[in-house]
Amino acid sequence: MVQSGNTIKIHYHGRLSDGTVFDSSNGRAPLEFTVGSGSVIKGFDEGVKGMSVGEKKTIEIPFQEAYGPEDPTMIIEFPKDRLPEDLYPEIGMQLNMNNASGEQFPVVVAEISPDSIVLNANHPLAGKDLIFDLELVEIAG
Repeated sequence: MVQSGNTIKIHYHGRLSDGTVFDSSNGRAPLEFTVGSGSVIKGFDEGVKGMSVGEKKTIEIPFQEAYGPEDPTMIIEFPKDRLPEDLYPEIGMQLNMNNASGEQFPVVVAEISPDSIVLNANHPLAGKDLIFDLELVEIAG
């Protein structure tokens, strides 16, 4: 049975409560990670504990144990006159911005007005409850 500290291989199919699929290992190698290492979201880490090889299980993860709530300070209004001239923003378009340290981070165009665009820098799954169908393939160590 899976315990904290085990390295495991697991197939997963992630969806939102409305059925929208956001990620899946289908057609790829199973996800390999060390349980309890913090390399996956907390709810996923906790949800695999106690599973046996070959076992299938569905777990529901509230947003607090996934990517957290949406942070209103991560919504940025940006003047259109500061955009590159060859950029034609569309709602849903992903862009990269630089923070004060020069590090890039992804943002998504959320709204467009005549003079500005609104960019959302929250994780795309922030504020969303997640459902995972799991199948434990291997306990490697």
